[in-house]
Amino acid sequence: MMQVNAPDPGLDANLAIALDALLTEQSVTLAAARLHTSPAAMSRTLARLRRTLQDPLLVRAGQRMVPTPRALALREEAAAVVRSLGALLGPDPGVDLTTLRGTFTLQAADLVGAALAPELLRLAEREAPGLSFRLRAEELEAGPALRDGRIDLEVGSIDHVDPETRVEELVSLRMVAGVRPGHPLTEGTLTPARLAAAQHVAVSRRGRFTGPLDTALAAQGLHRRVGIVLPSHLAAMTLAARSDVVCLVPAAHPGAGASPLTGNAVALGLHLLDIPLTLPPVTLGMAWHPRHASDRAHHWLRDAVRRTLRRAEH
Repeated sequence: MMQVNAPDPGLDANLAIALDALLTEQSVTLAAARLHTSPAAMSRTLARLRRTLQDPLLVRAGQRMVPTPRALALREEAAAVVRSLGALLGPDPGVDLTTLRGTFTLQAADLVGAALAPELLRLAEREAPGLSFRLRAEELEAGPALRDGRIDLEVGSIDHVDPETRVEELVSLRMVAGVRPGHPLTEGTLTPARLAAAQHVAVSRRGRFTGPLDTALAAQGLHRRVGIVLPSHLAAMTLAARSDVVCLVPAAHPGAGASPLTGNAVALGLHLLDIPLTLPPVTLGMAWHPRHASDRAHHWLRDAVRRTLRRAEH
């Protein structure tokens, strides 16, 4: 097994910075001014450097100091070390998005993904053309998947709370009823009883037949019939466009403008009807692991998602 020597605990990176200043200025006073310290402190540092390197480094020549051959040999290397320290420990200089290359993996429900994809591609083409995106269905447990890097960003209804996960709420939506043109519910006043009497399609990754609408109907002594449960919002909308079933569609609140999540329902020709019941709002957000909090490329991704899903608010 190869043995790796540990760094000398006595090494001090400040010595490299002081050595660079001394060899550049060739003056204790000027080096002290450069590093915002006193000439006395710099003299002590020079003495320590002389002991460490076993060389006088700077020697008196009349009214000035001149470097020794060892100092001249170390000058460029000292400057390079200080530049490397600055790059390592200095603030992030930022990233040029136009030269960035890579793929971001997002996890989102199909309806959210369908709303995100066109705008993400448009924004990337304009601002970060080297980026590509992989959208995954809600198939992974998001907390561990964010933690181990299998996904970079979760977008949708964030229903897990992990201590380290960063979560940002993006937009609040309401549920409306989507039906085909000519559906009986498009005629006359939509009442809770008429809504309950219609056949419904439910959307659930876990195969659940009930949800908040059933709770609201039950409060009025009503029960709806769910004929089928599908795992996909887009499939449910397509079924509603081709049959008499009712599907639920997330839409913007009144006065907020059109939500990008209603685009596919409109494209399928669905009529969107206000539900005459009080339902809890649907909050969409995004979640990411804190290791990406300061990453400039990931910051761009979050901002692109934010701009896409908050279009309804502007």
